[in-house]
Amino acid sequence: MAKAYITMDELLAEESSSLKQLTQGEVVEGTILSIKKHEALVDLGARGVGVVPRRESGMTRSLSVGDAVTVSVVDNELEDGYSLLSLRKAAKDKGWDDVIAKMETGEIIEVVPVDANRGGLLVEYEGVRGFLPVSQLSPEHYPRVGSNDKDEIMHRLNQLVGQNLSTRILDADKKTNKLIFSEKEAVRDVLASKFEKLTIGDVIEGAVTGTVDFGVFVNVDGIEGLVHISEISWERVNSPSDYVKDGDVVKAKIIAIDKDRLSLSIKQLSEDPWLTEVDAFKAGEKVEGTITRITPFGAFVQLSPAVEALVHVSELGNAEGVDPEKIFTLNQRKEFVVLDVEKENRKISLGLPSTKKKK
Repeated sequence: MAKAYITMDELLAEESSSLKQLTQGEVVEGTILSIKKHEALVDLGARGVGVVPRRESGMTRSLSVGDAVTVSVVDNELEDGYSLLSLRKAAKDKGWDDVIAKMETGEIIEVVPVDANRGGLLVEYEGVRGFLPVSQLSPEHYPRVGSNDKDEIMHRLNQLVGQNLSTRILDADKKTNKLIFSEKEAVRDVLASKFEKLTIGDVIEGAVTGTVDFGVFVNVDGIEGLVHISEISWERVNSPSDYVKDGDVVKAKIIAIDKDRLSLSIKQLSEDPWLTEVDAFKAGEKVEGTITRITPFGAFVQLSPAVEALVHVSELGNAEGVDPEKIFTLNQRKEFVVLDVEKENRKISLGLPSTKKKK
């Protein structure tokens, strides 16, 4: 026959067994009982009352009495009988769960940088601090400036602080507190579809995002393009910044499509003036030109805006060890004799007026 009653001892024992003691690191639900200047008390029901110091509140939102909260147990029993709780750690633990899940699915998430340093952007997501390296910025946001211009790099990175950026999680490790974001990965699929629509020979339009010693970077609808210094103009270019500046909108021709970048040419949108200007120079005629470069093997001479010729060291005398730098000076105007014109090789050979063309 079933027992018709339960003793007090049995009731207490049953209640005791159903109430698990709080353990360090456990995440529990509670209700705000009171809020003071430096702490808040949380009602954990039959499991007691806990205290959340201000430093552990996380400051992610303002709290009110009666609010339901999720807290993490830092210490299950203080001297006053309370448990030490943390809203910040609970949010961070939950945040790590979300981080790992989103990394595994490759989901694109919006983040807002909170600070910047020379290496990249500091980001906080779901209570977890992470980092977005400069190398993982999209072409649109990558600071294309000279490597030595650190102040300009910092200026451009600081402009991204507070902006919404679409990213993917590149790497996450809760044990080492490592969280790396990538904006480049987030736009990879979109850029890949745009690449498929482009072909060599297309004429595009884009904004200049950076000028460096070796060329000009252009943003082509989110795709990064590079106009090498040799493709800026048919004439000799000493500095790309003499031709364009950041923010300028330029037209260019696609001359190559690489894995994640376009090779562009501005000069190929116009006819090569060398092909017409070279007709003005005939073998045996005297010409005037300006010394533009001096090398151990000779000197380069600008004959017209598009035509440059070479005086080879062998045309400067019969003595061994002839030094072109002792004969010419930069920007010097001088008279020469045209020795040979090779249109197919885009080459004009010069000599000094006293030099006869060698057979």
